[in-house]
Amino acid sequence: MSDLERRYLRLIRIFYPAGYRDTRGTEIADTYLALCPPDRRWPSVADVADVAGGGLQQRLRAVGATGIGPGVWLAATLALVTATALAGGWAMLEVNPWTTAWFGFEQHGMSVSLGLGAWAAWLLAAVVYVVAPGRWTRLAIVLALVLTVAVVPLAAVVDRPRPPLFVLLAQVCLGFVALGVPGRPPSWIRLLPVTGAAAALPVAATVARNGGDVLPVYYGWPAGQVLPGAGMALLFVTLLVGVRLAARNDLRGAWALLVLLCPIGMLWLHPLAEEFAVSFYGGGPNADGTTLATAAIIVAVSAAIVMAVAVLVHRRVTFTQAAVEGRTSADSLTSDSAKR
Repeated sequence: MSDLERRYLRLIRIFYPAGYRDTRGTEIADTYLALCPPDRRWPSVADVADVAGGGLQQRLRAVGATGIGPGVWLAATLALVTATALAGGWAMLEVNPWTTAWFGFEQHGMSVSLGLGAWAAWLLAAVVYVVAPGRWTRLAIVLALVLTVAVVPLAAVVDRPRPPLFVLLAQVCLGFVALGVPGRPPSWIRLLPVTGAAAALPVAATVARNGGDVLPVYYGWPAGQVLPGAGMALLFVTLLVGVRLAARNDLRGAWALLVLLCPIGMLWLHPLAEEFAVSFYGGGPNADGTTLATAAIIVAVSAAIVMAVAVLVHRRVTFTQAAVEGRTSADSLTSDSAKR
């Protein structure tokens, strides 16, 4: 067994449920090995993301959440549109001449923060989604996630400005959901992230130009207003799509809403932290690291609990329906036999 095969099997053991990997783990590893160039020694980032996605699908199937897949695809598409729209807005805010003048960067020889590289990576992911959906898009999203996370330690090392943590955390949360984008969407869906980013550019330019003295710190006023607004827009669109699908007995919208609960909560992280600062500490509505961390933990744990409860309820309902259908079928066979 080669080192590369051993590493693929280790990934499969991490991400796939035990029963499935015992029966098909070697077959899955052989498939990846057949597609690898002969000189590769480590699984590529795209392959790691692919194994993780396949393992998640099998784990959901194992607990009876078979209907969640289409909901994840819908949630991932909406998350990618939101993430790229925000990235387009933040990028315009950084390079806009009115912004750099008000923030005083020109006086210190700086025109942009380190966040611009991350925003450029998200815009690149939107373009890749148009021309190469699927594996290459997931790889571009992984790259954008890595750069977004790397902004924090890199800013500390080189002593350069960066976006606030609550801005980066919301972007990362959206990005993780966006990793579930479908591999072969219709062309009009592939254009949505690019369209959202393009629409955000003039809005951000107008905010920067007309902000005046209400922009006291970098990202301060825009982030506090834009992120909750983006969260409300994401919630509204998801509910609207969900209601329309539910009218056709399609539960994709409900699953998508459950998947997006954590990103929506992270978009509201700063207002929530301000409320915690007042309620728990008796001070003014000034969100610091402690209140932001508290709010983030509460949002993440609450979203995970709601999703787990929904999966368990769905599994119970599915098994109950299967039992009722089996009992009805058995009664029907017994009745037919008695008539004969």
